[in-house]
Amino acid sequence: MLGMALAALDGTIVSTAVPQIVGDLGGFAVFSWLFSGYLLAVTVTLPVYGKLSDTFGRKPVLIAGIALFLLGSLLCACAWNMASLIAFRVVQGLGGGAIQGTVQTIAADLYPLKERPKIQAKLSTVWAVSAVAGPAVGGLLAAYADWRWIFLINLPVGAVALWLVARHLREPARTKDRPAPRVDWAGALSVFACGGLLLFALVQGGVAWPWLSAPSLALFGGSALLAALTVVIERRAAEPVIPGWVWRRRTIAAVNLALGALGLLMVAPTVFLPTYAQAVLGLGPIAAGFVMSVMTLSWPLSAALSQHAYTRIGFRLTAIIGISCSTLILLAFPLLPFPGAAWQPALIMLLLGAALGLFQLPLIVGVQSTVGYAERGTTTASVLFCRQVGQSVGAALFGAIANATLASRLAAAPDDIRSGLPGDLDSVSHALADPGSLTAEAAEYLRRAVDTAVDHVYVGAAVAGFLALLALVFVAPRRFPVITEETPADAG
Repeated sequence: MLGMALAALDGTIVSTAVPQIVGDLGGFAVFSWLFSGYLLAVTVTLPVYGKLSDTFGRKPVLIAGIALFLLGSLLCACAWNMASLIAFRVVQGLGGGAIQGTVQTIAADLYPLKERPKIQAKLSTVWAVSAVAGPAVGGLLAAYADWRWIFLINLPVGAVALWLVARHLREPARTKDRPAPRVDWAGALSVFACGGLLLFALVQGGVAWPWLSAPSLALFGGSALLAALTVVIERRAAEPVIPGWVWRRRTIAAVNLALGALGLLMVAPTVFLPTYAQAVLGLGPIAAGFVMSVMTLSWPLSAALSQHAYTRIGFRLTAIIGISCSTLILLAFPLLPFPGAAWQPALIMLLLGAALGLFQLPLIVGVQSTVGYAERGTTTASVLFCRQVGQSVGAALFGAIANATLASRLAAAPDDIRSGLPGDLDSVSHALADPGSLTAEAAEYLRRAVDTAVDHVYVGAAVAGFLALLALVFVAPRRFPVITEETPADAG
């Protein structure tokens, strides 16, 4: 849990210190890569670490991941400009990928099926606490100390986590007659290159250049070529990083698709809801963060209670109920009155967290229960990888939807209002930050335009929820083929 806290706190604690970081180091035009660079590194390394943990064991991979994350944190604290800070954030992400995938795998290794919901709920609680505590801690350190302390604070937490893992984690003994492990380094490099290029295209597309421009087409074309090369390499490899059985087994394929759709869905509440709360409801940053964070309160509670459902009706049906409720809740968001009260979207987020707790945890516990120890790391990493890719695709897709809606609303404004509105999308954020610069009529029109844009994003998120439902209904087997393994004590 301490190891997971390092990764969980990272995004929320850094985001609140961005103004101080930019004020000190400069680089306002590229500061978004503090997050995008970290996300890229985490996402593309998840499959690699999953395979390495199956090959060499979870303990060395987790120790190496925590150590690499701490090294990146120390380097970030010593950054001298924005370029160096972004580079060191990538180093952090290389460690974060090992932490996220391996901790989830270890939880399944150490606890039998009936106890896994409890430990998974505790891990979910780490994320919930981080969502609430991260912005507060980051803001306090940035305001009363120095932004570099948001990275240095990782060192004592990580040191304790390293000591506990090194001293107390016991893994099953490896048989002596087992053949020497063979690492598919060519496959690992191709996966890293393909994933990195694709995510770079998704992050920069529509921001640094238009979607249909030469850079976007070149990056997507290069990603397709690297994907084809990766398939060729993995088919020939003796121990591929992403083995073909990950997609040939219906249970794993269905969970990969469903959680990829979950990544798409989560962009609406995590990225666009704070903008809605501030621009439409007129809330401050702290209150807007609270509207979003209530989802993290009901999610772990619902996840902890989900075992009472899936032990009776099965993993698949429990997840179907959860994603069906989530889709309906997302569709309720556009029905909120304008401008409405803060408790209304907060209630929707509270219900959404409860529904998603019924959806995600049964799928993770269920898919981990269909494989043995030697395949669990790869399986868990593939699930998390699909969710991360879904989140990156969702950020690009829903960003395009929101921008298109805003652009059409600005173009359709009445002539007497249009002159007072921002001239382009880049000016909208400045106008939202300083509504006093607009006339009352223009400010009201812009608020309604943002409300419509976020409504469209939530409809898109509901479509993603429906796609997840289709994957569970038509791809997943009626009953997950759970295998019976020895208990941790029996395994040594």
